[in-house]
Amino acid sequence: MRRIGHILTLAVAVALCASAGFAQDGKLKMKVSPPQAYVFVDGNAIRDGSRSVRLAPGKHTVVVVNYGYKISTQDVNIESGKTTDLAVTLEPYGDKVAGPWGRVYISGTDVRAAVLSNGKTPGYFVGHVDEFNNDFWIWKQELLLPPGTHHLTITRGGKELWSGDVKVEAGKKVSINVGKNAQVTTDWSKRQADLQKKSPLPRFHAGIASATVVVAPVRAVITNATANINCSQNTDIAWQTTDAVDVTIDNSVGNVDLNGSKSVSPRATTTYTLTASGPGGIVTGTETVNVNTKVDATLTANPTELHYRKIGDKVITDDNGTLTWTTSNADSVSIDPFGKVDLNGTQTIKSEPKDTTEIPEGQPARTVDEQRAYTLTATNVCGGSTTQTANVHVAGSVEPIPSVVLQSIFYPTDYPDKPHPQVGLVKSQQLELATLADGFKKYLEYDPDAKLSIESHADIRGSKPHNQDLSERRVERIKQYLVDQGIAADKIQTAAYGKERQLEKSEVKNLEDTNPNKPPKARERNKQGDWLAYNRRADIVLLPSGKKSAQFYPHNADDSGIMWQIPKPPLKKVEAAQ
Repeated sequence: MRRIGHILTLAVAVALCASAGFAQDGKLKMKVSPPQAYVFVDGNAIRDGSRSVRLAPGKHTVVVVNYGYKISTQDVNIESGKTTDLAVTLEPYGDKVAGPWGRVYISGTDVRAAVLSNGKTPGYFVGHVDEFNNDFWIWKQELLLPPGTHHLTITRGGKELWSGDVKVEAGKKVSINVGKNAQVTTDWSKRQADLQKKSPLPRFHAGIASATVVVAPVRAVITNATANINCSQNTDIAWQTTDAVDVTIDNSVGNVDLNGSKSVSPRATTTYTLTASGPGGIVTGTETVNVNTKVDATLTANPTELHYRKIGDKVITDDNGTLTWTTSNADSVSIDPFGKVDLNGTQTIKSEPKDTTEIPEGQPARTVDEQRAYTLTATNVCGGSTTQTANVHVAGSVEPIPSVVLQSIFYPTDYPDKPHPQVGLVKSQQLELATLADGFKKYLEYDPDAKLSIESHADIRGSKPHNQDLSERRVERIKQYLVDQGIAADKIQTAAYGKERQLEKSEVKNLEDTNPNKPPKARERNKQGDWLAYNRRADIVLLPSGKKSAQFYPHNADDSGIMWQIPKPPLKKVEAAQ
């Protein structure tokens, strides 16, 4: 007994809990038109007609659908223990449908279950089982589908009662027994002929005990605005469908509206396949966009040979050239060694060689002979690429600063005199000046502003005016000789000091002690004569560097005896010496 009492107590508790839970539901009271319209709540098939449905409190999505009518979708809020009224009147949709058709007969399952064709959302609803399960002579309940294979789903209350492919043939009847999971195809030609006479038929027609649902075939077309494009260009694909519920386009386009257009930029030749599905079937359409991935490019150098010359720390010649390039169907361009550049453009190239290190004075010049290759690489995101190369030859030299040999110039006693202003510059001194002129002309390439300053002197014998005139003739003779060697006159400055600014005997001694041209013993003993010989000279200064000529007496010159002679030498000997 005690055990029975526990069982009764438990049963009462369960009943109370169930009653309490049930009491929390609300009610949705539906009124639909047409009266055959079917109700889906939160995606689940409920049943047809105007009915009341118990629902948990909260928001629910209610879809009312009938083939041949526009679908109604709306959210409703259900309150606990309260009734919410919802009236929905559907609007007719679509033209009549022409044959051919095949018929589908359904039996052996819940007559209130929804029938969906080629999809599982309310948009694929074609009717409920009770509309397709009667074959009386007068009252026909039939589903007419376009010929082809259709995937039917029978569902109610969130449960799938049956699903499978059904092959529909024109003029044939397919009978589906859901309970036995069997399909039988029989002839339907007489009924097909009767209906064909009335073709086209309304999409939906219902009587007291009859119903005919005529499903329209899905149609779709896809087009392309531009069949041929270059890489990175766009084109518009457009499509139109009728009687479709879902439309997708592959190759990353995805789900699209039933009708529309979309800009695409494929990176290779691409065929876009449109798939349109609806209760009347699944159809596809294709459109190909041809993509030109080839990259074209040109690269030229002008000129193809550049010249470079550097003397010391100064660049004398530095030619510039120009690289010019064009590309088409490219979206990225680089030129080695510059890196990334514009798609089309120009770039200045210089002749500067890899090694521009200065050459020390007195060392041989370094020849510049470089072959350069400029390589352009053009690519696009479609995988196209090309390379072009332009070759440039760089020729020239890197040279030391030219040596300007500066040696003071010496004259015989009292030469040049007034009667013979061109006499007195003997052969050895002419050679010194020629060497100077050659070096100075080269030096001007390094420093175009350079000049020579010539300062002439006379020994202390004779009057001041005499010696002044003598030193002026000496400096002018040297200047004239340098001009004759090709040095412009404005590059030579002159100064005549006569017997002023004599070298001291101590200075002469120091010079002789270090003179690489050792004097003969007789001259070495005659300090006075040596001192006089040193002061019959002209010093040369390189401007603006300030480098001065070496003042060593040329004892080793063949004509040094005439220049060193203390008395004035005879004219003929001096003329012979020069």
